[in-house]
Amino acid sequence: MTITTSAATETDLPVLNFAVDLPGFPGRRHFCLVTIADLDTLFMLTSVEDEELKFLVVPAAPFFPDYTPELDDEYVTLLGLTEPEDALVFLMVNVGEKAEDSTVNLMAPVVVNQRTLAAAQVVLVGSDYPLQAPLKRT
Repeated sequence: MTITTSAATETDLPVLNFAVDLPGFPGRRHFCLVTIADLDTLFMLTSVEDEELKFLVVPAAPFFPDYTPELDDEYVTLLGLTEPEDALVFLMVNVGEKAEDSTVNLMAPVVVNQRTLAAAQVVLVGSDYPLQAPLKRT
């Protein structure tokens, strides 16, 4: 299933339930998505199980409007996606010393089924998307 990122600008979501552990963080499957400073493009993904575990994420669409990750059938099933527009796509941010030095991981987006709140960090196997793409709003 190819998903577009135009619907990825939702501002507040309750607890997201990850279908699989985030790579490197076993047992952490419940996260809140919190808007930072009333911005619609900056969020903190915070673990419910471990309040110290937080990730800065951005919706893909404002920064990469042509980004259309291809999900394999396993993730489509895990997330219960039946329509591409049900998917919200977020990108993990690697914060640089200066804002213009920040990058995002296009190889492993966080995909959320906005209807069920099922989520997963999806590693796009066989993709040529970069692990560190410059974060610049278009």
